[in-house]
Amino acid sequence: MNGPKTRDPVNKIVTDVYERIGLARLGMMNNQVWYADPRRLVFTLARYKFVAKMLSGRKNVIEIGCGDAFCSRVVKQEVERLTVTDYDPLFIDDARSRMEPPWVLEARVHDILEGPPEGRFDAAYSLDVMEHIPAELENLYLRNIRAALEPQGVLIIGMPSLESQLFASPGSRAGHVNCKSGDDLRQLLAAHFHNVFLFSMNDEVVHTGFSKMAHYLFVVCCGQKD
Repeated sequence: MNGPKTRDPVNKIVTDVYERIGLARLGMMNNQVWYADPRRLVFTLARYKFVAKMLSGRKNVIEIGCGDAFCSRVVKQEVERLTVTDYDPLFIDDARSRMEPPWVLEARVHDILEGPPEGRFDAAYSLDVMEHIPAELENLYLRNIRAALEPQGVLIIGMPSLESQLFASPGSRAGHVNCKSGDDLRQLLAAHFHNVFLFSMNDEVVHTGFSKMAHYLFVVCCGQKD
């Protein structure tokens, strides 16, 4: 064998994977994150872990606005089938180029504001998307996601809190046109679902504490309204 050698036999599993598939690549989006602010990647992965645990055991799940889908593998670990979508072909092409068994996802180019995604799903999630959607289009965004959900399907929305924007970078603030406080986010989703559960997040810790002191917000929703 011409591959790398290790002094400790315990590390053979490391060299075996290296020889078989090489080194994994960061997605284009998270490559920039790792370069500019490595801690942010930890926070993003923690958000996906929360989604993964909330949706554990679901059969058919869709992500709305996956970006480069680098973190989506965390959700795939807990669900049977995962479809990832984004409106930007650049990121979908990047996601497809990095897939290898057993972590192959269906990746689609789709703009959620143009209509519902094809298919029916028992769960959907959308992280760091809604804050980029103008307030006058937020109900269209939610209706189009709902249209792809089974009647008893679950929806998880995650977004930076309005209060956190005081500390956001200029680049982030420029794209964040629709951040909300926790109460406003819950009220919006309550118009679409009978059950809306609000969670706060600071760094990588998800909790049920005071939402106005949260950097990030989650709502877990079920029981669609007519």
